[in-house]
Amino acid sequence: MNKQTKARLGQISFVVVLAILIFYLLFPFYWAIVSSLKTSSQLFSVPVQYFPTPPTFQNYQVVFSSDVFILSLWNSVIVSVTVTAISLVVGSFAAYAIGRLPFRGRGIMLYVILAMTMFPLISVVGSLFTFVRNPCVIFGGDCSNLSMFNTRLSLIITYLIFTLPFTTYVLTNFFKSLPRDLEYAALVDGATPFQTFYLVLLPLTMPAMATTGMLAFINAWNEFLFAVSFTLDVNGGRTVQPVIAFFAGASTQEIPWGNIMAAAVVVTIPLIVLVLIFQRQIVDGLTAGAVKG
Repeated sequence: MNKQTKARLGQISFVVVLAILIFYLLFPFYWAIVSSLKTSSQLFSVPVQYFPTPPTFQNYQVVFSSDVFILSLWNSVIVSVTVTAISLVVGSFAAYAIGRLPFRGRGIMLYVILAMTMFPLISVVGSLFTFVRNPCVIFGGDCSNLSMFNTRLSLIITYLIFTLPFTTYVLTNFFKSLPRDLEYAALVDGATPFQTFYLVLLPLTMPAMATTGMLAFINAWNEFLFAVSFTLDVNGGRTVQPVIAFFAGASTQEIPWGNIMAAAVVVTIPLIVLVLIFQRQIVDGLTAGAVKG
């Protein structure tokens, strides 16, 4: 077998593997869209309809006419944006300190932050639930009148448990990779450490900020366990994920799959739009530091 034949077989194999991977990743979303455009009878019709004829938008009308769904969507926006903003602000300060400033225990602190990202969420739900119900319990006091249970604040604080360590750890590596000559030049010109961070180094980490911000937003947007554990209803801040899970049909035994699929498509679209808007920054952030000149 000559080199040309081997190269041709390699190209064909690559295309086949790529096609399988694309199908595996996109088919669930395609099937959600198709299912959202079907009536209840079409969902269980045999043979399977891979595209409804004609499509119906009744499921979307039901979803958008639900005040509960609209309010839960608004709760998700508030919680996710707030968590992302706090994670980026606090995480960038912490990453700059760990990555650029000399002090004892930097390595240990970084490993502790990394270890915090490895804990499964289910292992901390019980203790966090106690904290949310009575914030003073960690100090041995009783301030149950300050309970954060069934509020957006409970989700914002608990979501930072997994977004803030992740953001700090990722940004630390980006701050470490920046040339020290830029920092030294700014200090020689009379800049304070904060001015060096804010005016010189932070603009260079914008691709990393966009990447980590998107990942933090996606994690907060898609989170289900804390949202269903720490909130009871949309008036208390329940986000869209548990609301979709508890969609009710016309009867107790009915599961409204069409409405659920329509809602799933609706909550996925904002993530797709954000990725398309920030795709260049995300790619730059993911590849930054991969090649050193």
